[in-house]
Amino acid sequence: MKYRGAGGGWGTLTGTKPKMSTTRKILLILGFLSTLAAIALITVAVTQNQPLPKNIKYGIVLDAGSSHTNLYVYEWPAEKENDTGVVQQVEVCKVEGPGISGYSQTTEKAGPSLVQCLRQAEGVIPLKQHQETPVYLGATAGMRLLRLENKDAAEKVLSSVEKTLRSAPFNFQGARIISGQEEGAYGWITINYLLGNFKQSGWKKFLHSLKSVSETSGALDLGGASTQITFVPDEISSESPQNLLYFRLYGKDYRVYTHSFLCYGKDQALQQKLARDLQSTENSSLFDPCFHQGYQRTISVSNFFKNPCTSVEKKQFPFSQLHIEGEGNYEKCRRNIQNLFNKTDCPYSSCSFNGIYLPPLQGDFGAFSAFYFVMNFLNLTSDDPFTLDEVASAIKKFCARPWHEVKLQYHQIKEKYLSEYCFSGAYILSLLENGYEFTTENWKRIHFLGKIGSSDAGWTLGYMLNLTNMIPAEEPPAPPLSYGSYVGLMVLCSLVLVSVILLAWLLFHKPKCLQKGVV
Repeated sequence: MKYRGAGGGWGTLTGTKPKMSTTRKILLILGFLSTLAAIALITVAVTQNQPLPKNIKYGIVLDAGSSHTNLYVYEWPAEKENDTGVVQQVEVCKVEGPGISGYSQTTEKAGPSLVQCLRQAEGVIPLKQHQETPVYLGATAGMRLLRLENKDAAEKVLSSVEKTLRSAPFNFQGARIISGQEEGAYGWITINYLLGNFKQSGWKKFLHSLKSVSETSGALDLGGASTQITFVPDEISSESPQNLLYFRLYGKDYRVYTHSFLCYGKDQALQQKLARDLQSTENSSLFDPCFHQGYQRTISVSNFFKNPCTSVEKKQFPFSQLHIEGEGNYEKCRRNIQNLFNKTDCPYSSCSFNGIYLPPLQGDFGAFSAFYFVMNFLNLTSDDPFTLDEVASAIKKFCARPWHEVKLQYHQIKEKYLSEYCFSGAYILSLLENGYEFTTENWKRIHFLGKIGSSDAGWTLGYMLNLTNMIPAEEPPAPPLSYGSYVGLMVLCSLVLVSVILLAWLLFHKPKCLQKGVV
């Protein structure tokens, strides 16, 4: 600004604007940075944690066993890990009536017997996904036997089943008789999947890496008409290549030993035993040590030998009806059962029975289906495994009980099933101890499994897991950032905020040692 002096001359007034303090500038910068950091934190958190759209697939598998049929509904995310679906069981329905092989005389009724359970599945699966949901039926040993006995009847039963499944609103993918090897292998896949022995992600993978157990568990499956043993042996032998299967699951290859013994399910094993006992019977009465004392049963001799499992014992008898009376003698029952296993002929380095190759047993085993049902009934399935002697003692004690006492205590169980628990328990011990050669040392490595989590232990889940490889995996919707990038950005923004707050506190509450003295 110019001014006029007393002498009349002009001069310049040298004034200055008030300067902004350094502290205030720093505070403005810090405030701006903290605002940016807060906005970044909120934006990243909202974007990253936005819920991804669920893309759930469904599948249906019917297990057509020898005594009954079960329908299972499974679901899994369309995005998959290493091309194997993360499948979970969400529904099970037991079909009323016998297994489909029981309709050999009325084949047209086999398919309609499934309708009620198919309708139940319709209520579980969203309507808009019915047409895209695959449905499979796998028939096991009951149908394998019917095919041997009457191939035409077996084909008609499958035709009836296919007709019903095609009329359902689902995507029919096939109804077929699966092999014993498939049944064993898919059971092995099921229990290892449910036990977390295959590749998992996140914490499951970390926790599994801490387990000091063998990589996979073996599988022991017992049905009404067949039994299967499946496991990964330490060394793969070339002695019996027909007993080896190869799988690739979660990006890893597995070489699995498996064998299925047709006619050695608990129902057919009982028929085999009775057929052998009948050979030495001189009249129409048979005293059987495997039934409770006081129990009686009458069976038709003519129907007895129509089964392929017993036809080799067929001969002419002077009576048409066989009257069975129980004795309740466990030791004698075990001796009779052991005659079912031929342990003398073995063309390999080691065998189970009937000349079938069996490599040395390896690792833990999960025993399911009838193995579990029978042992659970006998209260032998606790988390703390029983010793072999304890199991034998419990079964012996049960078999010794008189029939009227057993029937009174378990009046809610059908008589046919209740009367056979003594035989079934003794048979399971004979099969595991004499057939597969489990010993007192490795008996506790057998774990009797009913359900694992929400899923039943059995071959159907493994079947579904394998079949999902044939369903294309859609590109999964992914978060905007990878997990590592997301964590890194959050940490960076948090550090900026903390730094801003710390600097602001230092400026407003400057320690005395940092303050300048005032003159």
